[in-house]
Amino acid sequence: MQQEAAAVDEALEVWIDQDLCTGDGICAQYAPEVFELDIDGLAYVKGAGDELLQDKGATTPVPLPLLTDVVDSAKECPGECIHVRRVSDSVEVYGPDAE
Repeated sequence: MQQEAAAVDEALEVWIDQDLCTGDGICAQYAPEVFELDIDGLAYVKGAGDELLQDKGATTPVPLPLLTDVVDSAKECPGECIHVRRVSDSVEVYGPDAE
């Protein structure tokens, strides 16, 4: 997959649209280092020190060793609310708005 090869060479970030989150927790199962369900039943990304980032549109870097897990989370998410984009130009490479 050409798109995947290009994405690996660049810094990526991920964010969750809580308005679409169904609270299934698939993302937290795939990549608990990046995603977590909060007491409101919705998933959020985690920042430095496992801090839950609850601001709307909050992003966190995708660690290269976890890229496959994060991408699988985006692909399997029933709410289609996980967005992975390049940091350099904010183009979504995985998720519902990926081209």
